[in-house]
Amino acid sequence: MIDWLGPEEWQAVRLSLKVSATAVAASLPLGLLCALALAKGRFPGRQLLNGLVHLPLILPPVVTGYLLLVAFSRQGPLGSVLEPLGISFAFRWTGAALAAAIMAFPLMVRPMRLAFEAVPPALEQAAATLGASRLRVFATVTLPLALPGVVAGAILAFAKAMGEFGATITFVSNIPGETRTVPTAIYAFLQMPGGEGAALRLVAVSVVLAMGALLVSEWLSRRIARRVAA
Repeated sequence: MIDWLGPEEWQAVRLSLKVSATAVAASLPLGLLCALALAKGRFPGRQLLNGLVHLPLILPPVVTGYLLLVAFSRQGPLGSVLEPLGISFAFRWTGAALAAAIMAFPLMVRPMRLAFEAVPPALEQAAATLGASRLRVFATVTLPLALPGVVAGAILAFAKAMGEFGATITFVSNIPGETRTVPTAIYAFLQMPGGEGAALRLVAVSVVLAMGALLVSEWLSRRIARRVAA
């Protein structure tokens, strides 16, 4: 793949992989908490939480990117606090990871929530009656049984993050080597005379990576499900 792609194209692929992996790793703990709360919790504001989790699916990506830019710019309410601490998101690859994480978050939470809902409450109650704490019940009963859904959600979020465009280009622009991911690189190459070949190669890479992520997700989910059943 390295020889087939040009330097700029390979740079965009590497940055996309870095951004997507960072987005999934950073959002996974929060995704688990939200999925568990929505699946098992009964509390005031549950529907509000559900709406907030799925809001990125409904809002236009450009709107999400603009809201991130307003919040995390140097003069923004969050950016002005983080900037003195050396934490910057606007027009940085970390901002691309933040945008990708937010846009992929609903697709991460949904499979996890369904997996947690499918765990039989009787098994959790049996472990609790044996003296296990809530944390131990979650770690030894709930999470192992829901693991196929957790893995599927994480890989689906990775695939979504690889294809994120609208929020990313609005929030962090399209800076080569810093924020130019595969989708924004495709857009840039299509604006250049003679750039169709590079754009087509990146389109092929995107299709391969997306299909590969979905196939790996399916394979891992089935394998983990078989182990749990055994």
